[in-house]
Amino acid sequence: MPTLPSEARDHRLPSVLVTGFSVFPGAPANPTETLIPLIEAERDRYGHLCRQIKCEVLPVQYEGLSDRLARLSAPQGSQVDGVPDIAIHFGLGSPRGVTLETVARNETRPSPDVTGALPPRPFVVEGGPDTLPSTLPLRVMAERLQRAGLEVRFSEDAGGYLCNYLFYVSSSRSATATLGLDTRPKMSGFIHVPPLRTEQPSDVPYAMSVDELLLCSRVVIETCCECYIKGKAVMQPNDGNTGA
Repeated sequence: MPTLPSEARDHRLPSVLVTGFSVFPGAPANPTETLIPLIEAERDRYGHLCRQIKCEVLPVQYEGLSDRLARLSAPQGSQVDGVPDIAIHFGLGSPRGVTLETVARNETRPSPDVTGALPPRPFVVEGGPDTLPSTLPLRVMAERLQRAGLEVRFSEDAGGYLCNYLFYVSSSRSATATLGLDTRPKMSGFIHVPPLRTEQPSDVPYAMSVDELLLCSRVVIETCCECYIKGKAVMQPNDGNTGA
C-alpha cells in the first residue's frame, strides 16, 4: 500500500490548544494550573496524533481574555504554529468528577474576577446566539474516561463565570474579530475537573489525584485528536445531566 509523504501526513494531523485557569477568589488552588505544565512536559506523547500542541494557563480576568485567546489561536507564519484545529479548555469545577460541558451560554453573572472587576456586560458576545454547543466528541470521550476508571457527568450549565465566558468566546468567531482572522477551531469545548485530593479533605467525593488529572487530560486529548483524524462526527449527549 502506498504511503503518504511525511508532509502530507502532518497536514492531516490537527493542531491543538489546551488551556487551564489560574487561581481565583474562593479557590486558592486550581488543579488546571497544575495540569497545564504537565501536559506541556509530555507534548512528545502526542507527536503521532497532532502536529502541534500549545498549552497556556489563562488568568481569571475578563479584561483581555478574548484578545489573549485570539492571539493564541492566530497564525504565526508557519504551518506548525498555526490556527488550532482543536481547542480544549479545562477549569476547576465541583467535586463531582469530570464534568463535560455540553453548551456555552451568551450570558454573564455579576461575579468579580481575580482583579475584582465584574463582567463588562450581561452577555459575552453582542448579537451572538443564546447558546453554542460543544464540538468535542463528548460521547466517545465519556466512554473512554469511564473505562479509565474516572467518574464522568454531563452538564448543560458551565456557570456564569470565566469558564462559560471562555467557552463561549472560543466557540464563536469573536475571539479573532480584532485581528480580522477566521480562526474558529474545528473542535472546541470546556471540561470541568474536581479539586485535587491534596487540596480537599479525603471525604470529598471524586476529588482527583495529580495522576488521575493527568490521565484525564491524556484521554481527552487523545480522543479529540483521533476523532479529528478519522473525521468522526461529533456526538452530543441526549441528556445534559446524565452520566455517561
